Amino acid sequence: MDDGPDQPHRWYSTNLVGVPAPVLASTGFNAHPTRLAIAGVRETQAGLFALLDRSHDLNEAGDMFVHYLATAFGLRKPEPQALAAMGPAEQRRWRSSWRTLLQGWGMDANGPAGAVLKGWVESRFGLVPSYHKAPLERFPSLAWVGYLEEKAASRHHSNNILQQLDLLYEFCQWALRRFPLPGSAAPSEHLQLWRGSNRCEEQLIQGSLQMRRCTVRLNNIVSFSLSPEDAACFGDWVFEARVPACKVLVFPGLLPGHVLRGEQEVLALGGDYEVVARYA
Repeated sequence: MDDGPDQPHRWYSTNLVGVPAPVLASTGFNAHPTRLAIAGVRETQAGLFALLDRSHDLNEAGDMFVHYLATAFGLRKPEPQALAAMGPAEQRRWRSSWRTLLQGWGMDANGPAGAVLKGWVESRFGLVPSYHKAPLERFPSLAWVGYLEEKAASRHHSNNILQQLDLLYEFCQWALRRFPLPGSAAPSEHLQLWRGSNRCEEQLIQGSLQMRRCTVRLNNIVSFSLSPEDAACFGDWVFEARVPACKVLVFPGLLPGHVLRGEQEVLALGGDYEVVARYA
């Protein structure tokens, strides 16, 4: 893998979590993570988290969170009569929500929704994406232009969508510290997760697949699965990884409704991961 200074993972970017991006992307951070918080989110939404602290279980907390976002960002779709009275631009605003963004990711991680999510990670955590439809290598390139266009397009990038994602991340972190992941006995600093992949050679940065234990460089936001069987549906190789809880954005059961639940998908920040690889 080319490791020159013009590679995206070598770029330095500011972030809002107080941990330098190269450190956040490293295997060292994954082994010894620290809690992360997006600057200002908890402070400006103290009422929401005070309300969440009174919840008795994750289902109740999830309902509270969804209701709060629907109120704060006007996510409830108006009645047909009221909607018809709005202009086309105002009607389109109702599609810009955290839920439609995650649904778009579930359909195609390299589509417009995926670009917005990768852009959110880039702006909040300083992690530059390495892939969107094609490798994002030297800038400028056609691949980079396509990614930047989709990242800024109004189809998903409106209605304060980045602030919605900020709240989603902080809610997920609150939930992981208070409740165990489904199937776990207690909250943990790490989650044992699996990821299916077909692009193994270009992700490999240390070791070899034949040695089983190796280091791979993942995109700035990626999907993991809760079991190796689920992960095997997404690639010929399955990577087993210990993912820091502080890097998780969404996990099954966090939110009401069918949000990435069918594939038992965990959405987490990427970077360099030490993994155990096996052929599916």
